[in-house]
Amino acid sequence: MTHHPGVLPVDAIQVLAARWLPRLGDGDFVVSPAGLWLALGAVASGARGRTGEELRGLLGVEGEGAAEAVTRLGRQLGRSGGVSAATGVWSRMPVRETFRRGLPDVRFGLLPGAVWFALPDDVFGATDDMSLGDIPDAQEELDAWVRDATRGRIARLPLDLDGSEDLVLLNALALKVSWLTAFPAHLTRDEPFTDGYGDTRPVPTMRRRIPAGWVWSVDGITVVELPCAGEGEGGPRVRFVLGQPEAGPGEVLPAAWAGAGERRPLAAESADLTLPRFTLRTKTDAIEHLAALGIGRALRPGADFSGISAADLYIDTVVQEAVVEIAEEGVEAAAVTQVAMPRSAARPRHQVVERIAFDRPFGVVVLDGSGEVPLFAGWRRSAPAAG
Repeated sequence: MTHHPGVLPVDAIQVLAARWLPRLGDGDFVVSPAGLWLALGAVASGARGRTGEELRGLLGVEGEGAAEAVTRLGRQLGRSGGVSAATGVWSRMPVRETFRRGLPDVRFGLLPGAVWFALPDDVFGATDDMSLGDIPDAQEELDAWVRDATRGRIARLPLDLDGSEDLVLLNALALKVSWLTAFPAHLTRDEPFTDGYGDTRPVPTMRRRIPAGWVWSVDGITVVELPCAGEGEGGPRVRFVLGQPEAGPGEVLPAAWAGAGERRPLAAESADLTLPRFTLRTKTDAIEHLAALGIGRALRPGADFSGISAADLYIDTVVQEAVVEIAEEGVEAAAVTQVAMPRSAARPRHQVVERIAFDRPFGVVVLDGSGEVPLFAGWRRSAPAAG
């Protein structure tokens, strides 16, 4: 799997998602495969040697190709209706000019302690015109960046700074869109939901009739796409996936981005949809997942990130916080990925209405306008809270 310059890394993100999701367990979670890919892709743009080769095996990119792919994808997402994407790098040591130039849309800033380094003029030119006299409190500054980049959906860094970081890279994705047609609020009422533990209890459930064209199946997994009233170029696609009762997220969620050739249309003219109103918010420590996916050199001293800085950096922390909220009016979602690096259909024969009830564990996936890049992927095992 190698990304080709000039082409969006759709396949690489799908592969990362398909490999990562099974390692998240079968409890409640929401993550951003695209956010993880963007954060690691920016780091991979400064990887060299065997470290770069290792990251390319997971991400499909390294070096200049990674920088180009990260920039292209970030700009494409920024043109999507309702979606915003941002990346920032804060460092206490000089970063190479080639690293900064390769990521033209990334904000660069300073961490406290940079005063102890003899920083060249071109580094200061890369730090938003900050000077040694006005380096702010890093925690406060980065928390504020997170709030702004996620439109207030995430209030602070997923993991507080402890002073050991020589470089911190943050990627943020945020989304807010309305359904093309809202769920009638007066039809929302409590319906039974059987969670992954076999317990059944009433949860607030939305309902509406939808056209058959919004529903298909992939290897027995039901996929429902609810159109959004997006603005700009290619608004996001929101899909809900329901597998067999014993199926887990690693098996079910990838059906959301399966190609048209794998889909079977609904054998009905329309469908009566019931869907819980719910919010998912989770924090995921991805370091162990990356190690299990073949990343080793990059996570320990001796890694080669010489394309970022002359200092000997390695990846010490990769943590992501994500949230998705589904309601009658639409969907809101956000994710922040934090990377810390220290040194060392046929015509109907008659009217047929299918009933599709998301009344047991199910998934939700938000894709870009192409319907291919998984921006957010969530799994609801427990019963959503009342209210």
